[in-house]
Amino acid sequence: MTTAITRCELCGKETPNLVRCNIEGTELKVCESCAHFGKILGRTLTLKETEQRVAALQTKKQEEAQEQILLISPNYASSIKQGRERLGLTQKEFALKISERESLLHQIESGHFKPSIELARKLEKILSISLVQEITDTPSAQKSEGQNKTSNSFVLGDFIKSKAKK
Repeated sequence: MTTAITRCELCGKETPNLVRCNIEGTELKVCESCAHFGKILGRTLTLKETEQRVAALQTKKQEEAQEQILLISPNYASSIKQGRERLGLTQKEFALKISERESLLHQIESGHFKPSIELARKLEKILSISLVQEITDTPSAQKSEGQNKTSNSFVLGDFIKSKAKK
């Protein structure tokens, strides 16, 4: 890979490394020898450093593109009750152990109240069961990219095309 040679914006000298400088109120990319004319703001990145940062940003965007959805298992009530009974604890004893109200635990075990993700994680740890399901999904923006061609929705471009035909 070749190193990009750039010119100092003050003297015109060709150099691979430039420094960002504020000289008389203007931000310039200058060589090391011209940097003393102003306040140094930082150095500019070399071509290799720029490519590395771009690659890291692309990787980060790809990771962010996958949305992770957390769901509570549909059979959470029976799983929690069976786990508690396996430990040989009453609802009152178990509620004290997890620092929650007994009435809340009763509602959860009867299926009338779905626990939060945080509470479900706490119950998973104590009861050694699995309650939270992780689903990885791509964002809807990526899914809908090719959708306009097959969908029946009317977009601005269609309006322009229909006006042109008349």
